[in-house]
Amino acid sequence: MTGPATGGLDRDGSFYVAGHRGLAGSAVTRRLQQEGFTRIVTRTSAQLDLREREPVFAFFRETRPRYVVLAAAKVGGILANSTYPVDFLSENIRIQTNVMDAAADSGVERLVFLGSSCIYPKFAAQPIREDALLTGHLEPTNDAYAIAKIAGILHVQAVRRQYGLPWISAMPTNLYGPNDNFSPLGSHVLPALIRRYDEAVRQGAPAVTNWGTGTPRREFMHSDDLADAVLHLMESYDGDSHVNVGTGVDATIAEVAQQIAEVVGFEGTTRWDDSKPDGTPQKLLDVGLLRSTGWSPSVDLAEGLRRTVDWYRASPDVLRVA
Repeated sequence: MTGPATGGLDRDGSFYVAGHRGLAGSAVTRRLQQEGFTRIVTRTSAQLDLREREPVFAFFRETRPRYVVLAAAKVGGILANSTYPVDFLSENIRIQTNVMDAAADSGVERLVFLGSSCIYPKFAAQPIREDALLTGHLEPTNDAYAIAKIAGILHVQAVRRQYGLPWISAMPTNLYGPNDNFSPLGSHVLPALIRRYDEAVRQGAPAVTNWGTGTPRREFMHSDDLADAVLHLMESYDGDSHVNVGTGVDATIAEVAQQIAEVVGFEGTTRWDDSKPDGTPQKLLDVGLLRSTGWSPSVDLAEGLRRTVDWYRASPDVLRVA
């Protein structure tokens, strides 16, 4: 089977965003609305459990989406990944397999599978190129989640080989923005820091204690930039390799914490609990492939943090904080 060539997407074509209420999926949905897509299809997890195979196939046969962004996933920070590896492996593989099998069965033209930069070896050479995949041992604190995402990449590549469809995989760096998870046990580092410093301001706490040493370096991308990159790749990229999606710029966790403290107005002391794990010492993506397609980010970290803190403070009714 030979799939359609890449190019401009039909703004009247049906477009299913799996995971539309999450950090990445909600950003993609907003971007599609801004771009004038008229038939955006969404389902909440209560309406459609993507872990259940038959309902997923029935949904695809009924709605027949032309395009799909697979942003649905079970996600969490170091603590959640370390504590529940079975859940992260099993649930993510079921979600991915069900959606992609049903999408292939119903003839979805283009699909983007969103993974994570944790797919790469813990000590991969920096910045991390796409060809570093499967060249070394994974970070133990999130290896189960990483293996699930690697399986998703291979699934996309298999669809390309077997069916000739221009499906692709995009591997975002650490994301942040509206609709992130700010819960103490389930959040990633940046939303966890925002919540911690904001609570310290509101409670008048003199000090904030963060996990680890603060020395690991991380790259952060605002979710609006991710959404813009996803749409760009769907319209301009048709290659077998997954594509790193990031900014190409990193900072230490301590530096990011200081920026957040300044944005929220915290003037106290920051302490570091080095009995807690740091995770991978550095994780910076090589974004040369993405840049070669003509795309670059537009939201720098300072502006992104201000926008995210503003959203966090203005959205108490929709925050995921439990």
